[in-house]
Amino acid sequence: MIVRAATSADLPFLRAMIYEAATWRTEVRPPVETVLADPHVARYVSGWGRHGDAGVIGEDDRPVGAAWFRVFPVDEPGYGFVAADVPELSIAVASESRGRGVGGRLLDALVDVARDEGHRAVSLSVEPDNPARRLYERAGFVRVADDGGAWTMLLELRPS
Repeated sequence: MIVRAATSADLPFLRAMIYEAATWRTEVRPPVETVLADPHVARYVSGWGRHGDAGVIGEDDRPVGAAWFRVFPVDEPGYGFVAADVPELSIAVASESRGRGVGGRLLDALVDVARDEGHRAVSLSVEPDNPARRLYERAGFVRVADDGGAWTMLLELRPS
């Protein structure tokens, strides 16, 4: 798998990946249009490519996963909001590519991007029973808030 920088041309794939992230429980999956119509979900991809957005795409013969971040203002926070200067990370891997280390490679690459851009930390939101939580913990993320349904996790970045 290669990992490359995401561009605004990747928006359709990022939309597919935010759908995967938002509907990780496979028992009940509403239509893509319904999920992406929710402004709380759409904010992670709407207008993606703006100043402060960065991401990576994992590809074999085709895209298999993505990790990206964006900063949110205090008055329009994301689910894993910590501070206006801490980008919030989103990550998803296509179902047929899970369990092959794709998520870890994407996460490592995006953390490197955040560090290179001078961010002091990155945050995310994850439900405690989501298997991806273990990936985040292995990467050094720690729980900083619990709203009863999801954890906000933070990774402090140190210069490389």
